[in-house]
Amino acid sequence: MFHPKIPTMPQPTGLITPPAVVEPTAVIQQQTSTPAPVAPVPAFPRPTVQLTPGAVVALLGGGTAVVLVVGAVLVSMLLAVAITGASVAVCALVIRSLINTEAKRR
Repeated sequence: MFHPKIPTMPQPTGLITPPAVVEPTAVIQQQTSTPAPVAPVPAFPRPTVQLTPGAVVALLGGGTAVVLVVGAVLVSMLLAVAITGASVAVCALVIRSLINTEAKRR
C-alpha cells in the first residue's frame, strides 16, 4: 500500500526522422574588391517641441497642483500617525493609572 510505484519509461512513439547526412563542400575563395564609399544616410528630422506662453503656464500650473496634492497627502499621513501615537499614549497612561490604583487598594 505504501510502496511507491515507479513508472517505466515508455518507448517513444511516432515518427522518428533519421539524422540528416551532411556532405562536405568545397570552399572557393574569391578576390574582394574595395567597396565603394557609402554616402551618409541623412538623419530623420526629429519633431521639435515649441513651448508657447500658454504651454509654460499650463506646465507650471500642473506642476504646482502635483506638488500641492502630494504635500497634502504626506501631511495627512503624518497627522494620522501623530494622532494614533497620541491616542496610544493616552490609553497607556489610563491603563497604568488603573493598575496603580488597583494595587494601592489591596
